[in-house]
Amino acid sequence: MTRVSRSVQPVQAVAPGTELAGFRVLADLGTGAASRLYLVQDPRTKHVWALKHVVKRTEKDQRFLDQTEIEFNVGSQLKHDNIRTVEKLVKNRKVIRVSEVFLLLEFIDGISLDNHPPETLGSSIAVMTQVAEGLLYMHKLGFVHADMKPNNVIVTDDGLAKIIDLGQSCRNGTVKQRIQGTVDYIAPEQVHRRAITPATDVYNLGATIYWCLTGQNIPTAMSDRTGLGFAKDTSQLELPAAPSEVNPQVPPELSALVLECVRAEPSDRPTMEAIRNRLQIVQVRMENESSGFYPPQQAGVANEENPQTTAD
Repeated sequence: MTRVSRSVQPVQAVAPGTELAGFRVLADLGTGAASRLYLVQDPRTKHVWALKHVVKRTEKDQRFLDQTEIEFNVGSQLKHDNIRTVEKLVKNRKVIRVSEVFLLLEFIDGISLDNHPPETLGSSIAVMTQVAEGLLYMHKLGFVHADMKPNNVIVTDDGLAKIIDLGQSCRNGTVKQRIQGTVDYIAPEQVHRRAITPATDVYNLGATIYWCLTGQNIPTAMSDRTGLGFAKDTSQLELPAAPSEVNPQVPPELSALVLECVRAEPSDRPTMEAIRNRLQIVQVRMENESSGFYPPQQAGVANEENPQTTAD
């Protein structure tokens, strides 16, 4: 969960020009839990990649090695424009135990949503439609992302959205031994360690869309923002205020969709395919309205003087 990064020492950065796992370091891109991300280049092909370096210092750090291996095992099976490509995993051992791993990833020249939220309603919908496409692809292959949130979506300058960080991904129906997720986006079934299904991604995505539309987080089954308190029972959860109440620019149909996504019971949530389709409908309608174009039936209803449009 989010809180783990506060108790984990960052991995020491290496200087540009250093060779790691056979790749030349070009720049330091930042840190994560027990990890550091670099921009690197393959000296043979000159191709530029991102390289995640994860180090095990104590037995508690083993989970980060495990998550990196999960990211490789799942990511190497996924090939989609809206999901970051996972290319290669390199393990280094001390005696017989793995002490560090390197994960070679597609380099995405963009900014995560949490660092640069969409500036318009239209751009929010465009980004979330792409995210829904990527998640739907994962679901069709039997996988669940299980940690969808704003900083796990990177958007390029030309508007391409990429889902990243598959370290908590799992097979549909997995029951995890410990709580995994992010406090402000976590689904009730994650908190109560029930089966993780595509409906879990629906909840996580709904919480993410809510944040993009309102700048606020929904109340989740974690009783406080640190994640250290008692988990709320599903019956205690209340829906947040409608996004359209917080932000009047949000269309009613989009507001309703978001509230459906964050229902407490997984069976009450829409499918990812339905979300994708409904987001596309809202997107097309907004584009038509901004261009002054109305489909024939809408144009007819709007024209009160047209006798062909009056109801009998």
